[in-house]
Amino acid sequence: MFKGHCFPKAIILQAVYFKLRFSLSYRDLEELLSIRGVKVDHATIQRWVFKSIPLVEQQFRKRKKIVGKRWRLDETYVKVKGEWRYLCRAVDKEGNTVDFLLTKRRQRISAQKFLIKAIDNLNPELINIDKSGSNKATIKLYNRRNYSNINIRQCKYLNNIVEQDHRMIKWRIMLCLGFKEFESAKRTISGIEVVRMIKKNQLVNPESSTYKSFISLAS
Repeated sequence: MFKGHCFPKAIILQAVYFKLRFSLSYRDLEELLSIRGVKVDHATIQRWVFKSIPLVEQQFRKRKKIVGKRWRLDETYVKVKGEWRYLCRAVDKEGNTVDFLLTKRRQRISAQKFLIKAIDNLNPELINIDKSGSNKATIKLYNRRNYSNINIRQCKYLNNIVEQDHRMIKWRIMLCLGFKEFESAKRTISGIEVVRMIKKNQLVNPESSTYKSFISLAS
């Protein structure tokens, strides 16, 4: 991952962490690094983030703690290149992030893709949703195809946990300059979610701080 770079690994990871942890634009990061004596173009920092996030997320998933079996599932909106895209997210009843998925369209196939990704190796006992017909149909279809028995509950106020969790992610995104490409949005949101999960103590054998835990994922 770090082969061929002109800058040390420590500087690259610090820049990537700052982008994912704080509401900074790439030009803000360029200025902050220059104050510290590191002259690097904002486009280079963007490439560091784009390249490193898949590796960090992959390592995090290997060390992610098992979440609870009673989930709250909901969708929120993210603007990419002037168009609204859909961010599917789920948390357990304790507020731990189950999973997330940015999709281009709000349709049943996207809901199915997210549910399969979220379930992975852990079948939930119950999923609470709002009045979304597509989510309800998706869970029923999954039950039929996989001979599972996931209970569906449609109670809006019980989804307050996931709606509040949306706000933290959207607040981070809104204070930046926005996304110009879908893949860039997808990777950046993945990185923000990983740092957020580290802060929620969802990492097995964490380090003494969120930053050190993040660094350990890229080692």
